[in-house]
Amino acid sequence: MSARAQIGVTGLAVMGRNLARNFARNGFTVAVHNRSYAKTASLVADHGDEGDFVAAESLEDFVAALERPRKVVIMVKAGGPTDAVIDELTGLLEPGDIVVDAGNAHFADTRRREAALREQGLHFVGSGVSGGEEGALLGPSIMPGGPAESYETLGPILEKISAKVDGVPCCTHVGPDGAGHFVKMVHNGIEYADMQLIAEAYDLLKQGLGISAAEIGRIFAEWNTGDLESFLIEITAEVLAHTDAETGQAFVDVVLDQAEQKGTGRWTVQNGLDLGVPITGIAEATFARALSGSVPQRTAAAGVLPAHAGTWDVIDRDAFVEDVRLALYASKVVAYSQGFDQIAAASAEYGWGIDRGAMARIWRGGCIIRARFLDRITEAYERDAELPLLLADEYFTGAVSNGVSAWRRIVAQAALNGVPVPAFASSLAYYDGVRAERLPAALIQAQRDFFGAHTYRRTDRGGTFHTDWSGDRTENPA
Repeated sequence: MSARAQIGVTGLAVMGRNLARNFARNGFTVAVHNRSYAKTASLVADHGDEGDFVAAESLEDFVAALERPRKVVIMVKAGGPTDAVIDELTGLLEPGDIVVDAGNAHFADTRRREAALREQGLHFVGSGVSGGEEGALLGPSIMPGGPAESYETLGPILEKISAKVDGVPCCTHVGPDGAGHFVKMVHNGIEYADMQLIAEAYDLLKQGLGISAAEIGRIFAEWNTGDLESFLIEITAEVLAHTDAETGQAFVDVVLDQAEQKGTGRWTVQNGLDLGVPITGIAEATFARALSGSVPQRTAAAGVLPAHAGTWDVIDRDAFVEDVRLALYASKVVAYSQGFDQIAAASAEYGWGIDRGAMARIWRGGCIIRARFLDRITEAYERDAELPLLLADEYFTGAVSNGVSAWRRIVAQAALNGVPVPAFASSLAYYDGVRAERLPAALIQAQRDFFGAHTYRRTDRGGTFHTDWSGDRTENPA
């Protein structure tokens, strides 16, 4: 088989298939391979007119079809299957070749793989790809990590197939080893928070106003013309407008209220704990999905746990809708701010040198969390690349402060009327915590010193101290 393909894709499930088609549509000759050759043949039969494909039956033929340096994109299930494909490939590749894992791998696995392949003279690139099936085909947001040298060869290809906003590709080199997959993980964590906040806004409108899904859909459609404009708000309006063909009911009302997850939200929260970064909005969104699936607990609580809640009687419909909109916007800003804090902390921990403004820029198109206000985030980091808190940027300080009163009203009314809004409430609590001049953590430190001699610091002088609580309670330097 002649070496004429500029890039190869192995693993032709929906995402791999669509990525291969995207490469071909953009003028690249693409070698395609799947463990089951039937999928390879099907791709070429169904879409061979979209570009130049080289169908390979074996992995040996697949590698032989690639120009040097070979560029191989792996699109198989994360974990063991990815390792198995890498092990097969490395015996066939030569120094300087590039292996790209474009699945949702855990960044720690990517770091391990990158180090192992580097020892063999190969470049390993862990790349986040966001946008789902449609994005993979029409232009995703792409977050490649790995060696900077590999991006010189790979980057122009990935940038060409990526989404474009104002002519700018939604793709950039993120940083070394696991940086790309880390950023994709945090992207997904923010996505969890964004979706939970939207769901809570929907529930507030439903419970507070007693209106139909279609009416709420029209509200979301209106919101999508302003500051809240985003892919998730757009599709929410469409979902709420949809009628179930079988029952004639609103589609959302016949869907089981148990949300599933693939694990990236959990990874984000676990890493936030490891780094000591308070990503409370993302955590609450992840736990809300877990609670929705806690069927035995919900069944035991239903009709048993008293609500002692009021009867919600909204007097001014338009004012209430506006309050929900403002609270949603403020809470979304908190979720993004926390996510970018986590990226900064990991970048410092692992020496990645991630440009947060560039991450906001490549999330503007193609990906699930694409939104109008990502332009504002990019601008914030352009003003100050070392910005310690996104909420402290002048634009976001103004935008959020404009909605704080509404935010408080909504969270308070939800609590009084027994409507769970964990993401709204935790986001507001974070906002109040981060802006507070003094927190009750002083008492916690005193308690820790009392029962465990863990020491404390003082406000009036430097150093660490311990009080002899079981003795004469004198204070001594630690």
